[in-house]
Amino acid sequence: MAASVPLDEGKAVRSGEALDVPAVDAWLKALVPSLVGTPEVTQYTGGASNWTYRLKYENRDIILRRPPAGTKAKSAHDMSREYTVQQALKPAYPVVPTMVGLCQDPAVLGAEFYVMERIPGLIPRKHLPRGLTLDKTQTRKLCLNVIDKLIALHGVDSQAAGLTSLGKGPGYPQRQISGWSDRYEKARTWNVPRMKYVRDWLAANVPQDIATCVIHNDWRFDNVVLSPENPTEVIGVLDWEMATLGDPLMDLGNTLAYWVHADDNLILRTTRRQPTDLPGMLRREEVVAYYLERTGLKPANWTFYEVYGVFRLAVIVQQIYYRYHHKQTRNPSFKNYWLLANYMAFRCRQLIKKAGG
Repeated sequence: MAASVPLDEGKAVRSGEALDVPAVDAWLKALVPSLVGTPEVTQYTGGASNWTYRLKYENRDIILRRPPAGTKAKSAHDMSREYTVQQALKPAYPVVPTMVGLCQDPAVLGAEFYVMERIPGLIPRKHLPRGLTLDKTQTRKLCLNVIDKLIALHGVDSQAAGLTSLGKGPGYPQRQISGWSDRYEKARTWNVPRMKYVRDWLAANVPQDIATCVIHNDWRFDNVVLSPENPTEVIGVLDWEMATLGDPLMDLGNTLAYWVHADDNLILRTTRRQPTDLPGMLRREEVVAYYLERTGLKPANWTFYEVYGVFRLAVIVQQIYYRYHHKQTRNPSFKNYWLLANYMAFRCRQLIKKAGG
């Protein structure tokens, strides 16, 4: 490990996304009168969904989350829900950030937003943070710690945490397959396959809920915060926008869709956005074996969950490409996402074939 690794910091606020600092400052100081000075504002640019800012006061470090400007679909950027989930989870799951306050008055910023304590630490993205080196043993420990935090989340008593209203009851796998299949149809463009074989296979192989628990729904290394003193230790888990009550193996399947090995093919390696290629990281099959051993869950057909995770990611990628294709976004990095959707359709078919489907 390096002796001194820079903490994860915000960057300059993007053009067109500036905060009304006087309005936020006045609202915050009414909520927290002890705040001193005018905040130094930076923005975290990693996310593609909600806008996330750091407000650094002389005596306090605060994170603000708000939806993008002009957002119409409240369900996709529900700040109240995200705030309430984290506040309820915090006593049972300490790595959740500490909530400071929720603003439901659109007069302040034009949208709901919430603020929380910043967790100073390191965030592993496509690569480990600059200056951080881990040997094979340390990397394995980091990997196991990240999986253990997912297992711990799935073990939270949702009833005791007051989160029973978060989900829609039994039938979570069926709802997911139906919902993502519909979304793919709506986002399909001429240059991607219908994926009828994959969607039909998933629909024909939907299992009953193996369990119902709190799931994160976007569990990746770049959503965890590592201790600066011990970078294999997870001290924070971020981005609870999609958290719900559901099937834990669906959550694990989503996680594996992002899990890329150093010896995977070139196209799959281009999708990597977390350091799962490092020596010491568990392979996908090892992650599954470890998780199932620790939880005691015994799926009849693990392939369903893995195919679901890749299919869901294909839909997400295609939804982004659909916006680019129809000139709803001009971001050039989305130009070739249709190729990724094609590849993920192929990968789903290969997984089904390998399992004898």
